[in-house]
Amino acid sequence: MASVLAVCISEKRGTKKKQVPFIDVKINHGIIGDAHAGNWHRQISLLAQESIDKMLNLGIELSAGDFAENIVTKGITLKTLPVGTKLLVGETILEVTQIGKECHNDCEIKRLVGKCVMPTEGIFAKVIKEGRIQNNDLIEVLGE
Repeated sequence: MASVLAVCISEKRGTKKKQVPFIDVKINHGIIGDAHAGNWHRQISLLAQESIDKMLNLGIELSAGDFAENIVTKGITLKTLPVGTKLLVGETILEVTQIGKECHNDCEIKRLVGKCVMPTEGIFAKVIKEGRIQNNDLIEVLGE
């Protein structure tokens, strides 16, 4: 079963996110207290631990939030979910709005090792049903 391994926020854009015990999400806003919150399509970023493991295998030390991801997942292949897919995450519902993104030039991980998984394997979502998300919450694909 798919689940949440970590939740992370940052107070400023362009910085790594730090792990927190939980995040509260709101419709038309995203994560309360996160720099990327707002009424737009990339309110929340998700990255699978399986993707992070590819980078760990290159010998880099990583912590949750180093790719600026808000939610680290386990047991779900995020990059294959079509835009429009709804995910039940704990008590919330998120809708996938974008797969991947262009990696900015000053991405610390890309500078160190020459590549980064977030542009091809990370996904973005907006909040459909608000609530709290925390470690070990289950994730279920509800469909498109």
